[in-house]
Amino acid sequence: MAQGSDSNDTSYTKSPSPGNKQGSSDDMRKVMRREKNRIAAQKSRLRQTQKADSLHLESENLEKENAALRKEVKRLTEEAKYLSTVLSNHEPLCTGLSHAPSDLIYVC
Repeated sequence: MAQGSDSNDTSYTKSPSPGNKQGSSDDMRKVMRREKNRIAAQKSRLRQTQKADSLHLESENLEKENAALRKEVKRLTEEAKYLSTVLSNHEPLCTGLSHAPSDLIYVC
């Protein structure tokens, strides 16, 4: 059987021979580096998920605020239209209408 073909091959986790201190130290550094990298990647994924969740909530809140503002604009537009109609209906009845150069002054 060729080396590395066996799925149960754990040679990468076996300790090197006792006489090979440098190899043991290098292996330990690799294991520590991989562990630190795994933790860093896990934290990065968590931060990314939290940021996405935060953006989603912000988006929902902005959509609600936008809907409320559109509703207010509609209400104010209708109110302006109503007041314009009231003014138009009142103008012929008002005897104290005085036209000033810059604005209208109503005295009724």
